Amino acid sequence: MNADVYNGLICVNLRNLRIHKDSSPPIAKNHSEEIMRSITRRELIGGAAALPLILTTARAQDKQIPGLIIREKEPENLEFPFSSLNSFITPNDRFYIRSHFKVPALDARSWRLKVEGHVEREIDLTYDDLRAMPTRSLPATLECAGNSRVFLTPTVRGAQWELGGVSTAEWTGVPLGAVLAKAGLKPGAVDIVLEGADSGSIKDEPKPPDAIHFARSLPVSKATDRDTILAFRMNGSDLPVSHGFPLRTVVPGWYGVASIKWLARIIVMDRPFQGHFQTVDYAYWERRKGIPTRIPITEMLVKSAISRPNMHEAIPTGTAYRVHGAAWTADGDIQRVELSTDSGATWSASKLLGRPVAHSWRMWEYDWKVPSSPGRYTLMSRATDTGGRTQPDKRDPDRANYLINHTLPIDVEVR
Repeated sequence: MNADVYNGLICVNLRNLRIHKDSSPPIAKNHSEEIMRSITRRELIGGAAALPLILTTARAQDKQIPGLIIREKEPENLEFPFSSLNSFITPNDRFYIRSHFKVPALDARSWRLKVEGHVEREIDLTYDDLRAMPTRSLPATLECAGNSRVFLTPTVRGAQWELGGVSTAEWTGVPLGAVLAKAGLKPGAVDIVLEGADSGSIKDEPKPPDAIHFARSLPVSKATDRDTILAFRMNGSDLPVSHGFPLRTVVPGWYGVASIKWLARIIVMDRPFQGHFQTVDYAYWERRKGIPTRIPITEMLVKSAISRPNMHEAIPTGTAYRVHGAAWTADGDIQRVELSTDSGATWSASKLLGRPVAHSWRMWEYDWKVPSSPGRYTLMSRATDTGGRTQPDKRDPDRANYLINHTLPIDVEVR
């Protein structure tokens, strides 16, 4: 991505840059004097050696930045601490991690990417082969399909993600379509199956009789979209092991389950793929003419979330508080984000920050005049995108333990 695309992405009030401890809510003053800072690509994408300026400043003011939150130790499932959100790009060491099986041990020198199935010619690509091909870089927000599962009542199965099963990075790699072109799709190709090197046994019934690799498919139209890439770099650095080294798929606009890590095999099929993670798991019920039909999870739903205040944060009466967070969607941009401070009885427009960037979240903020009356207040945010889609007020039970995009209540104590 050109440097000028990044200019103006992040809108920062420098008085509120620091990450506050839970017991010390941030104070928002006069935001009409907000300072805009354009950040160049070099500043924004510097890997471990040059983190975004906004994050570096935050660290200088508060050394106690929380690390990733453990949702499951093995396999590795770690959550980005959403309350620390303060930059467009999530640094690699804070990007959420979702794994289904043990991380495979792969060596880039011996690793191969196999392309087979309904193709003109089967091919076997090395790591160097891929890196020698023309590359594409783009930012993209990935969200776990089970993000915010902790808000569901009664509790449902799966890792109990709060708000931080979502992050944004700049990805660099080779368009998947270019790799498929090397193999040549035969007429009648329907699904492109992406299989990772990670494998294991499924615990819950119904389950396959043997260990399986993690695999999902894309329709040909999505697989050959110019923005669907096979990434080997993340935020300017080689792809970290936990994020799929040496190669992962990045499917912008779709839930993270589609962005297969540790990619080892591509199988082109002339019929729909019916694998475990396509039908039994990572699928939901959709009612078609009154008949529940199993549908694979694909595009992200429009959603916003509040990063500050935290749940049950104590806020002094009669103060000014900067409520802020992020919003994202698929196939469009965020058009507006509204905030309610009275459990959804009334809504007010927030301020969108920066400029819209395709496939990526949009930051927003709202200056809340905290009431002088002590008590519990419930804050909620609600996003609408350019396609006219708005976050629903209530949860759709047909989605079971996935696709959690209804307005999420954040209870705070004013005292």
